Amino acid sequence: MDMNQQSMFSTDQLNLVSPVKPNAGAPAEPRLRRPQRQQVLLRPVSLEQLLPPDHSARIVWAAVQLLDWSGFEQGIAARGETAGRAATDPRVLATLWLQGMIDNVGSGRQLEELCQNHATYQWICGGLSINYHTLNDFRTGHPQALDQLFTQVLGRLMYKGLVSINTVTQDSLPLRASAGARSFATRDTLEKKLAEAENHVKEMGRLADESPAQAAERQRAAQERAANRRHEQVKDAMEELTKIEEAKARQKEKPSKHSPAKASTTDPESRMERMPDGGRRPAHKLQLAADILSRAIVGVAVGFNDKEEGGKMRQQVEQRFGAKIATHIYDGNYVKLQEIENADAQGTIILAPVPKPKKEGQDRYAPRRDDSEAVARWRQRMNTPEARQMYGARASTSETVNADLKTHRGLSRLLVRGAGKVLSAALWSALAYNLLRFGAVLIG
Repeated sequence: MDMNQQSMFSTDQLNLVSPVKPNAGAPAEPRLRRPQRQQVLLRPVSLEQLLPPDHSARIVWAAVQLLDWSGFEQGIAARGETAGRAATDPRVLATLWLQGMIDNVGSGRQLEELCQNHATYQWICGGLSINYHTLNDFRTGHPQALDQLFTQVLGRLMYKGLVSINTVTQDSLPLRASAGARSFATRDTLEKKLAEAENHVKEMGRLADESPAQAAERQRAAQERAANRRHEQVKDAMEELTKIEEAKARQKEKPSKHSPAKASTTDPESRMERMPDGGRRPAHKLQLAADILSRAIVGVAVGFNDKEEGGKMRQQVEQRFGAKIATHIYDGNYVKLQEIENADAQGTIILAPVPKPKKEGQDRYAPRRDDSEAVARWRQRMNTPEARQMYGARASTSETVNADLKTHRGLSRLLVRGAGKVLSAALWSALAYNLLRFGAVLIG
């Protein structure tokens, strides 16, 4: 390069491309190791190494191995050399849901995501691919087998002396339903909706007689399925409305323009229920029975009328355990004189608050002339310090169980519809609660 070419670059231009020299007195920049999180790592690690030895998932999996799963396997068609894809082991699906309830996961989609990304659920899957359709179908698709599974766990706990039904408390827990308040309608409105749905179904049937193109035919078929589904929803709502009206009649509740009987077209078996914050929202009402000593959940049901649920729950628990409840404790919402007489005849003591008398100055604990012997004994019993002390323990047991299931076991809001599916979801939560509380002892 000659001198003329060198003169084309000024001193300033040369300084722009030359390295900046630190000041003589300033310290040099530190050399730091910075994270590179986009790197792909190939580590020699097994799934067994992902979890510590005392992790809850290992306890749940070990407890699951002790149980009989034949009820869940009866419907599996892939057997022996029969052609077809192998079914996912119900023990794996059950462990996923139970661990999910322990971690307060109540969604099949969320559980599927955890199976792909979370070490705990990857360990449970053991390399199996699981989708949310399989998870959701399993959760609610085996009601009888699930009920038997719940009984199996209680039987093992009773055999080890961890649980008894000597003294059982009962309480209800309203759970927010997967339905909107606007889906509730009166009989007049439902009759109009039913007529509209029937006309829509007939219209779809008329279009079926035509010969559209294949794409249009698929669209018409989808519309016909939607019309039939809507028609069935409104019919179900009408049937549930009749049940609601009959229940109001039994309770001698007079209908009014402010609170007429209504049913939901989205989830007909739900009801507008008063929630703990005082508001009224669509809900299902969960009935829970617990052993007062161990605080194990020993009975689960879905029912709105508390006065009719005491006897039903006692019968359920006694059938599960093959023994009689000695003392049944519940609050004033369950009090029904006929129920107290029935329990007394079966050898069960009822502890429940005596309602305040309507007549001022009347002793609520004094037997009345029309009281049966069983009711008179109940009034006198509830006036003793021993009965009041035992009844006082009800709140600490039932409220603890209710709060645990609703806050920590995936029941903060229902993602399923219908009393049957709600019961299945509640049974999985109750199973997770019992296994988390007693699992380590159960497998020991």
